Amino acid sequence: MDDIIVDDIAGVDEVGRGPLAGPVVAAAVRLDPSVSWSGLRDSKRLSARRRERMDAMIRAQSLDWRIGIASVEEIDHLNIRMASLLAMQRAVAALAPAPREILVDGRDLPEVACPATAVVGGDDRVPAIAAASIIAKVYRDRCILELHDQYPEYGFDRHMGYPTALHRERLQAIGPCPAHRRSFAPVRRLLSA
Repeated sequence: MDDIIVDDIAGVDEVGRGPLAGPVVAAAVRLDPSVSWSGLRDSKRLSARRRERMDAMIRAQSLDWRIGIASVEEIDHLNIRMASLLAMQRAVAALAPAPREILVDGRDLPEVACPATAVVGGDDRVPAIAAASIIAKVYRDRCILELHDQYPEYGFDRHMGYPTALHRERLQAIGPCPAHRRSFAPVRRLLSA
């Protein structure tokens, strides 16, 4: 991973594009260059316990971090790509002061007031993007666990809204709840049946 950390550059990443339920969540993080960030990795490569520890460290020791969310309704209205960009835009807009530049994981760039650079595989290459991926993942997982409390019959605590066999089976048996993305094919098919 690159170890260049500049305090007026923010890393941006999102989680939750593939699930059938719940919001898409983005984070923007500006790291403190005086802190050692050697343990940062893409959130998908960390255990849940390690993600939680890194999340607490990032929240406590970064210069700034912000969350942006696009709701299920926005996902269904805009499409998942545009909703992801909206969540990123919201996270970046909440940073204070505004960063000089943002580095975004992937190929898509949100419309923001500062220069933005897409970094394919950035969550494995740029510490600030890895930090954003961790913050976004932990936050979204917590949102999904709240959904589990509301709708325990779907087993959200086991699949986090992703289209696993269990989730598809529960959808088929029970039908969708308000947290499901109606524009996603497996849910849409059930609604039109």
